[in-house]
Parts: sequence; structure tokens; C-alpha cells
Amino acid sequence: MDRFTFLFATGLARGAIFALFALSLVLIWRATRIINFAQAAMALVATYVAFAVSGATGSYGAGLAAGILAGALIGLVVERGVMRFAPQSSHLTGVLAAIGLVMVLQSLLGIFFGSQYRAMRAPFDRSAIVIGGVPLLSPNDLFTIGITIAVMVALAIVFSRTSLGLQLRASAFAPEVSRLLGVRVTNMVTIGWMLSSAVAALAAILLVPTELGLNPHATDMLFVYAFAVAVIGGLDSPVGALFGGLIVGVAMSLLTGYLGATVAPIGVLAILVLVLLVKPGGVFSTRKERSA
Repeated sequence: MDRFTFLFATGLARGAIFALFALSLVLIWRATRIINFAQAAMALVATYVAFAVSGATGSYGAGLAAGILAGALIGLVVERGVMRFAPQSSHLTGVLAAIGLVMVLQSLLGIFFGSQYRAMRAPFDRSAIVIGGVPLLSPNDLFTIGITIAVMVALAIVFSRTSLGLQLRASAFAPEVSRLLGVRVTNMVTIGWMLSSAVAALAAILLVPTELGLNPHATDMLFVYAFAVAVIGGLDSPVGALFGGLIVGVAMSLLTGYLGATVAPIGVLAILVLVLLVKPGGVFSTRKERSA
């Protein structure tokens, strides 16, 4: 039972990171109806910025802020410089442009920084806190879960209680009507990309210190798992991203702890296939998918 409790708690921390990254995919999907396959590479560039700033200043907070800001700026540049020029007749062109962008960004990171792993420190101690003789979450895990909840709540407030959120939602659901009402839809799309990229950068910065380190492919598997989370929860559902991330994180932790690390990806794939067979729109989807 002690082992189960430890694995469950550890899975929550990892699931929180999956949930954050899945939320970034949901934000892009809701705004543009595109799965941004470049999201992980864009987040990785921002993580390198965070790594450089933390090393130069000795402050994790400064690096975190710089990484999030860099993520937002990368989203701005990609939307204005790449995606805006992709033909709108088919969403496939946007997907292909994103895949091409992945190759370019990873190649540039390899050229400038090399392929070796670079150690990136975590902001807090990663040793588990022992309560009643049972090791549970570490201070770093608590920080990860706390910041995930804070971001989710902040975005929920923005989208439900502010004029900006109303314009973002209107632009995504009914762009033509929104233009007639005076909403600058193109600007809202850009803001959506910036928000999404900033959230993805935050997820990557939280993940890398708990893995082998920073290298040009450090976020590849993060995208794979977060994409599965987004599909399981529902690509139109931010709530689905949160709960889907926690479900996948806990499932991976339990499978790794009891059956081995090689079984965990198979388990995630099995959950994904089951959801697609039973409820293709995602577990937390509540209505039919809207048209673009």
C-alpha cells in the first residue's frame, strides 16, 4: 500500500506537467483547428533561453520568467511569420508547416548547442517528504502541481470573466460574426498562439530538470504523451486536459512501478485506443465538434 501511495503521488506531479502541455495544444486547437506539431520544439527553444538566463543570473525565477516570455514571443513569431502565410484552404498545410518547423528548430538547436545533455537544476528539493513512514510528494512536485493549478485557474478566469477572453472565444467559434462585431480576429489568433506557446514553455521548463537534462530532443516524448492526454480528455476541453493529464500521469507511474518502464507507453496507447473506440470526441467532450 505504501508503494502504491508513493507511485500515485508521483504520478500526479508528472500528470500535472502533461496537463499543462496538453492545455497548450487545446488552446491552439480551439483557436485555429490545427494540431501544432511544432509545440514541443518551440517550448524547447524557450527552455534553452530559461537555461541560459538562469546560468547567467543564478536565479531560477529569472530563468522561468525569461522562458515563459520567450515562449510567448516564439508563438508570436511563428504565427506571424509562418502560419499566417500557410494557405487556409486546408488545415493540412498548417500541419505540414509545423512539422517542417520542428526539423528547422531542432537542427538549429543541435548546431548552436550540440547534442549533449545539459543538467538543469530544479527549483526545489526533489527528495520525497515522508509522512507516516510513507514517502510522498517532494517540494519540487508540490511546486509543479501548485503552479499547474494556478495557471489553470488564471486561464479559466481570463476566458470566462474578461473582455479579452470573450473576444478569444468568439473569434474561435464564429470568426466571421466576430469581425462584423468589430473584433480583430487576426490579433486574437496571435494572442492565442502566444498564450499557448507560453503555457507549453512553462510545462517544458518544469519537466526538463526531472529528466536526463536539456538537449535538442528533450521534449519529444512530452509532446507524444500530452497529445494523447489532449485526445483522451477532448481537444476542445481545457478541463479534459487537466483530468486527462492526471489520469495518464498516474497510470504511467503505476505501470512503471509495478510492470516496468517499457510497459508504460503501451498502457497509455491502450487507454488512447479505448477512448477513441468508446468516445472519439474525448472523455470530457460534451457536445459535437464545432466547425472551423
